Amino acid sequence: MKHRTLGTPGLRVSEIGLGCMGMSEFYGPSSEAESIGTIHRALELGIDFLDTADIYGPFKNEKLVGRAIRDRRDRVVLATKFGNVRNAQGQSLGIRGDPDYVRQACDASLERLGVDHIDLYYQHRVDTKVPIEETVGAMAELVRAGKVRHLGLSEAAPETIRRAHATHPITALQTEYSVWTRDVEENDVLSTVRDLGIGFVAYSPLGRGFLTGRFKTFEDLPADDFRRRNPRFQGENFDHNLELVREVEQMARQKSVTPGQLALAWVLARGDDIVPIPGTKHVTYLEENFAAAGVELSKADIERLDAVIPVGAATGTRYTDMSLVHR
Repeated sequence: MKHRTLGTPGLRVSEIGLGCMGMSEFYGPSSEAESIGTIHRALELGIDFLDTADIYGPFKNEKLVGRAIRDRRDRVVLATKFGNVRNAQGQSLGIRGDPDYVRQACDASLERLGVDHIDLYYQHRVDTKVPIEETVGAMAELVRAGKVRHLGLSEAAPETIRRAHATHPITALQTEYSVWTRDVEENDVLSTVRDLGIGFVAYSPLGRGFLTGRFKTFEDLPADDFRRRNPRFQGENFDHNLELVREVEQMARQKSVTPGQLALAWVLARGDDIVPIPGTKHVTYLEENFAAAGVELSKADIERLDAVIPVGAATGTRYTDMSLVHR
């Protein structure tokens, strides 16, 4: 597994990371033993960039990741997030970015993870009630205290990114990005981070699994899967977006790769400053994703994929409530 450098501060991570969210929530039932085995296999393969957040579970995912890396912390680049507030029952309590909460959330994450520092600490969503300078200022205090090594933002708007970066260097911005989710190319988010020397971490690079071709009907989604409430997986949107996936499947067959590998290779080809973090709780899918790093796309391949799935081709918003992204 090759490595890439995130941001001017220079955080070296595997060119493909591992999103751990689905190991604890949102994507149907899971096995903790299998999830930990998947994390261990990722490290064996050289995938060292693990992504979690305090609200996944809620709180359970950080504990799971902590148990998985307890005896191999030195082999992991560990990223977690704060800002989306939930109680133990899973109820959303809003967004907080006030300094007191930043400090409180960090200490709680360190305890759950069982580590003495976090390699990359993101603000999960921007709190518009608090100036970004105050939030990032508090995050910078965590760096000076040795609790955090690098700072990140998630789903932030260009002006917010610039103000945050002027307060303390931001190493990475995390935002959804895939062949069917390319709004960051249109709203200046991607150009802004590149102008500032900030790395880009692409979550849901497989379109929440849809681009793998595994879902042919709405009923293929587990009963408790949050995608059943996601606009892109609803009714006519599902049918329209499935036609896009069929285009990916056809091209993948011609290249003798899986649709998911083709989708991941597309993200990797967008630039060395971009690191996708596909999520999975299964070793089989992890190994399939790992192999995507070896898929080479020619200029003609990329142009063809861009032609069959142009910007804005997917129908349905990314979330039921899009007011919380790009703030």
